[in-house]
Amino acid sequence: MIICLPTMGDRGLKEKVHNHFGSAGFFTIYNSDLKTVKTVQNRNVHHSHGACQPLSSIEDHKVDIVLTSGMGRRALRKLNMEGIKVYTLEGETVEEAVKRFEEGNLSELTVDRSCQHHGCH
Repeated sequence: MIICLPTMGDRGLKEKVHNHFGSAGFFTIYNSDLKTVKTVQNRNVHHSHGACQPLSSIEDHKVDIVLTSGMGRRALRKLNMEGIKVYTLEGETVEEAVKRFEEGNLSELTVDRSCQHHGCH
């Protein structure tokens, strides 16, 4: 399974997670089967409200799951339309968040719980 998390930088499993998907500087991609980590820059970090293009930076990585503290409705819908499930993030680092997900402790993010404006966290 390929898991994507919005992060502050590129320090792999020890990196701190960013509180909002679309405005994160980086995305950390974790392959739970191979136990590998890759970091990519968010090419769409500076976007106007409602214009987040979540797949533009991660589409080549065949992501199955996104873990995030927050995401706008349009971005959530775009990911869901591509078969990518989004879960509410818990943990300060990539390692902590992935562990909580693998333990089954995270809930799926729904449109009614998504962000409706920038700075919602």
